[in-house]
Amino acid sequence: MTWPPHRVEERPWNPQRRQGSRDDRMLEHVDVWIPPRIADLDYHLSGLVASANEAALIAVARLEAGHGQYLAPLADFLLRSESVASSKIEHIDAGWRAFGRAVGGAKASGEAKSQLAAVQALVAMVDAAGAGPITKAGLLNAHRLLMSPDYYAARESGRFRQVQNWIGGSDYTPLNALYVPPPPELVAELMDDLLIFAARSDLPIVAQAAIAHAQFESIHPFDDGNGRIGRALISAILRRRGLTDRVTVPLASVMLADTRRYFAELTAYRAGEVDQFVEYVALAAVHSSAAAADSALSLADLPARWRDIARPRAKSSDEMLIVHLLDYPILNIDIANSLTGTTEAATYRALDRLVEVGILEVLSESKRNRVWAATDVLAELDALSAAIGRRSAEAMF
Repeated sequence: MTWPPHRVEERPWNPQRRQGSRDDRMLEHVDVWIPPRIADLDYHLSGLVASANEAALIAVARLEAGHGQYLAPLADFLLRSESVASSKIEHIDAGWRAFGRAVGGAKASGEAKSQLAAVQALVAMVDAAGAGPITKAGLLNAHRLLMSPDYYAARESGRFRQVQNWIGGSDYTPLNALYVPPPPELVAELMDDLLIFAARSDLPIVAQAAIAHAQFESIHPFDDGNGRIGRALISAILRRRGLTDRVTVPLASVMLADTRRYFAELTAYRAGEVDQFVEYVALAAVHSSAAAADSALSLADLPARWRDIARPRAKSSDEMLIVHLLDYPILNIDIANSLTGTTEAATYRALDRLVEVGILEVLSESKRNRVWAATDVLAELDALSAAIGRRSAEAMF
């Protein structure tokens, strides 16, 4: 269908300091991209896009409804999977052991803390969307959470940008940039327009989430963190519209599998190719939901496998830990002791036994902040991302 493309305007470039190469210092004008206002635009599905949208609705509904008693641990697992993959798109990858240390409260790297902050930001956005409209305050709160591990970035967090930013090109100016978002004075009104669009209930759900994400990335309202907040916006809209209730569709793993394709699709949206981007997100939902369902089955098999390995006595501390490992795959002594309901000494012995048979791995040896992880669960994070990549590649997606 017809969708207005972004327009390009030449704006003066007046940096406070002249830095970079001679060409950087000589730059006087820059072409900025101005997204259209979309609050009142209609969008109708047709042809292959309609088929992809219908397939996405079915796949997400099956994921949401199909796993009974394992849905609660699956929901937490998928939140982490989506956040970790979204961080990897921004080249933030601590590895699951370091990520586990951050989750468990032990000393962790900056990248691990950043990945954990991405989880917290996603949780905040999705939970808020489940309770009401997506608001400016909710976005700013999520951005504060996302940026909190970085002292310098945190000082600029929780507000829309006040300066011109750009993607690619020089470190000093928008010279040869891949994309230059709208100037800062337009950000607030463009975000107001986007939030009105995101609050509507008369649009196809997946299409609304896809368009809102692409529009957000075009506005690029923050100094940093736009990709992660923008991808979280997709999950938030799916929750607000009721397509999801507890699970998070791990769409970012599709985008991570082929980032060049993902960025090309965003570029096509800016040229007015809205159907192309909606179909891209819809098919991403199909492939990621199917792979997530396979992960759910793998997770469901783990407790029986652990019992076969550990042979715990009935009602022992070992058995109590195994019973709850899907819900708490990352443990510190406080969590473990609350699960066993016994003495700290008995809990330590149970943890040691599960480490000995390979069910748990010690992620942090610090006596003060020791952390254990169910390695099978955390390894499944990487397995899910890889499976989504294979599915999308095999489908020539």
